[in-house]
Amino acid sequence: QVQTVESGGGLVQTGGSLRLSCAASGGTFTTYAMGWFRQAPGKEREFVAAINWIDGSTHYADSVQGRFSISRGNAKNTLYLQMTSLKPEDTAVYYCATKPLYSDYVTALYEYDYWGQGTQVTVSS
Repeated sequence: QVQTVESGGGLVQTGGSLRLSCAASGGTFTTYAMGWFRQAPGKEREFVAAINWIDGSTHYADSVQGRFSISRGNAKNTLYLQMTSLKPEDTAVYYCATKPLYSDYVTALYEYDYWGQGTQVTVSS
């Protein structure tokens, strides 16, 4: 079985920073991309950022462009999300997932598998 674990969430004030970490391990699987998604209470899960595992290209939601940075870790199938200038609107459970197959739709939730259980990020005003 593949296990995905997120960590690094917490409570911060507006304008603060956090770094989230993710690791996928176990089983046998391929990786085309890995991404971060988030879900606020009463809202649908939405795309945040993704990185192509082959060429390193990145994609960001408009709402986090210029504030968040996604990067690949040194260890196999590890992922980071550096978040700065945090806003109350960023409050959500943040999830990490793996896109195992090629497609043009790198930001689409349905392209991803092996979801973690999430880590809570709370930004107070």
